[in-house]
Amino acid sequence: MKLPDDPPRSRQIYIVPMIDVLFAVLTFFVVSSLFMTQGEVIPVNLPTAATADPQPSLQIVVSIRADGSIFLNQNPIEPVSLSEAVRQLMTTEQSTWVVLQADESVTHGQVIAVMDRLRQVEGLRLGIATRPPNTANPDAVN
Repeated sequence: MKLPDDPPRSRQIYIVPMIDVLFAVLTFFVVSSLFMTQGEVIPVNLPTAATADPQPSLQIVVSIRADGSIFLNQNPIEPVSLSEAVRQLMTTEQSTWVVLQADESVTHGQVIAVMDRLRQVEGLRLGIATRPPNTANPDAVN
């Protein structure tokens, strides 16, 4: 029951709980997007190199895992069809970068065989992926 001497109550919006909910939703999306991007990388243990230069906008990635399996942009591929598949992925630019990510336990002969197949493609520039020498996580791919 309202008495005539009571002052009218002002309506208030409590913004602190709304901010808490927005930060919780934002945190959920940030954490979930981090897990989504980690699933797209072929796990290879890259060798270290102190003189490595980061390359901008890599277009095609060829990965060789420790068991010798070869991947082209995260898709398994046979070595005999590698050069033709790379040729189809190349753009109309004058040169296309192909980065070779080879696990450090892969034999030198297998890396050279893959490089030889890649160098058969005209207009291709080949780079070898490494990791900086003072990284704590050897499974991190650069």
